[in-house]
Parts: sequence; C-alpha cells; structure tokens
Amino acid sequence: MRIQNPQNIPPRILNGRSPMHIGGLEKYSFIDYAPHISCVIFTRGCNFRCPYCHNPELVLPESYGGTVPENELFSFLTRRRKYLDAVVISGGEPTLQPDLPGFCARIKSMGFPLKLDTNGSRPAVLLQLISHRLVDYLAMDIKTDPEWYDRLGIDSETRADAIRESIELIRSSGLPHEFRTTCVKPLVDGDAIGRIAELVRGAPLYALQKPQTVKVLNPAFFTQTEWTVSDAELDSYRSVLQTSVRHCFIR
Repeated sequence: MRIQNPQNIPPRILNGRSPMHIGGLEKYSFIDYAPHISCVIFTRGCNFRCPYCHNPELVLPESYGGTVPENELFSFLTRRRKYLDAVVISGGEPTLQPDLPGFCARIKSMGFPLKLDTNGSRPAVLLQLISHRLVDYLAMDIKTDPEWYDRLGIDSETRADAIRESIELIRSSGLPHEFRTTCVKPLVDGDAIGRIAELVRGAPLYALQKPQTVKVLNPAFFTQTEWTVSDAELDSYRSVLQTSVRHCFIR
C-alpha cells in the first residue's frame, strides 16, 4: 500500500519499518472510542505488571499467543472502511513498539480517526505522535501517585518524571483526551487521588473504575491483599477529581 503523507511526516518515520507485534484484534467496539464504531488493535508486550491487568496474554511472554500479520490487519481495514468510524490502538503498551509512528501513519492515511491507549511511561514517543498529528484522541491510565509506582514493581525514581511528563504532554496537546484510574488498595487511596487531581487539573474527562478479578495478571493479589475500594470511597475520589477536571465519572 502506498502511504499518503498528509501530515508531512518525516520519511524516517514512514519508511522505518520494523514489525508490529499485534497480539489481537477486536473487530467492532461501540465503547472504546464512543460515539465512533471502532476496531481495537492490541499490541503485545508491556513494561508494567499491574496485578489487575485483564490482558495477561499480552503482558507475560510465557502467555503470548500468535500474532496478527500486518497485511491481514490492513486488508481487514480496507474491507471494513465503510463500516468502521475509527481505530483504537491498545495493549499491552503500544509505545513499546518501535514502528508505532509509522503504523499510525498508515492507519491515518486510510482516513481513520485514531485513538491511543497508553500507560504514559514513554513520553518521547507520545511527543512524536502528537507533534506529527498521528493520533486524534489520547487515553492514559494513571495507576497511582507517580511517586508510588514502585508499588507496582516499577522503579519510582526512574518512572515518576516520565509519568508526570506524559500527563503534561497530553494536557497541553490540544487533542481530546482522558485519564483513568483503576482503584485498588494499597495502590490507590485518598492521598494518591489528591495528588493526581493536581497533576490533571483542567483535563476534560477522568474515569474511575473498579478492577475485574477474573483472568487477571496476578490472581493471588486478590486473595492475599485487602484491595477493595468501597462505593463510598469511589464517590469521595470522584468528588476530589471533579474539582480539577471538567467531568469525572465512575464506570
């Protein structure tokens, strides 16, 4: 497929081809990029190990399944062009894919609006996507206070600045965007929510959600930890965030 270049993307991005590791494809979704009818492309591989992750087959190398070849994916998009309004790239963590900018450019050249889900760990990649207008909507998961990311088994000293930088890039991007947090103890409490509220001030949308507890990355977490966040606590978190963002809701 000859790639059109309406965004004047540098040739090094368009031509720097390395394989995308696509772990799955949801052919139709009415909720991931509402009100669009979208498909969701799931990339394989993640640098986080959130215990409540519900896509372990995309995170743990020992659980990896097969991949979807890019030619099959783009054939699908060509056939469904009349029926799909948009494309979502999720994961795993898409920004780990070396060819993500070129891949986004190919999708954009087909005329699809594109949403990206990210954990915010690679702000340099986000800056590249934003600068070259390769995405139309950004959704970032904020796991907890950036200083607490070591509770996820991630070195907080090397991650906290990256998380804060990604939040600020997204806030100032001029693109529609949202932030969201899965609420589990001890990763999330009122103190963490208060600090997050300061970081996302002015954002248009924030979603709070409880975790699912089946088919998760670390089932033992839910039997060995007092993780439950009550409905009253969720309501209090929403009230705090509502003072900083335009709209906060509980899924």
